[in-house]
Amino acid sequence: MDLAAEWLDRLRAEADGYAENGRPELARAMEEAGHRWYAADTDYPGRWEPSGSDFLSPALTEAELMARLLPPEQFTEWLGAFLPDLAAGEPAELFTPALVSDSSDGQIGHLRGLNLSRAWCWRRLAETLPADDPRVPVCTAAMRAHAEASLPYVVADHYMVTHWLAAYAVLLFS
Repeated sequence: MDLAAEWLDRLRAEADGYAENGRPELARAMEEAGHRWYAADTDYPGRWEPSGSDFLSPALTEAELMARLLPPEQFTEWLGAFLPDLAAGEPAELFTPALVSDSSDGQIGHLRGLNLSRAWCWRRLAETLPADDPRVPVCTAAMRAHAEASLPYVVADHYMVTHWLAAYAVLLFS
């Protein structure tokens, strides 16, 4: 195992175990809040995304959180109600990588991070759904499209983007 992979494994283990092992009351509070806030959400208006300076997709980060909180069979059902047209690639706005017209603009540059955080969420959804679920190929294709739209800019763009974009690339690959 190379040093980078070892470091990521260690970091992931520490982060995953902190709430459960170090602060179980924190883990309980986060789980309760997630269920209270999002368990009943249906038909998310993903066509409203993105705003002009998003780092994260509200729809996809909510779905990723619920993938962590719900048992797999409940998550599959929840996702079907939350994003009912996901298998058809709708809403198209969630599947379309954001375009950045000016990387030197700190607000517009956030959209490169949005693409990478979306790629991470799409990957997590594809990993969480059953392998034969028709949404898996759609999620995988969206993950690739979003990653390809912004990975080239992680180290080869304006400082307004590169100084933080690597964090989202690490998240995608971890």
